[in-house]
Amino acid sequence: MTPQHGPVPGNEILTLEEVADYLRLTPQTIYKWAQERKIPAVKLGKEWRFRRSILDRWLDEQIQGGER
Repeated sequence: MTPQHGPVPGNEILTLEEVADYLRLTPQTIYKWAQERKIPAVKLGKEWRFRRSILDRWLDEQIQGGER
């Protein structure tokens, strides 16, 4: 087995700070939303983690929901 290097396309795991940069929001907003389960996230120990593909789907749903 050869180890994979770098993120797997579509399955990249992001930190809270990376999500804040990606969505152009403050880390405090992402932290609050994660705690309130307003954004798909998982807490691993003391750290929040996010999967980019799930965030993209969630964002599409938020955009489409706003168009109705």
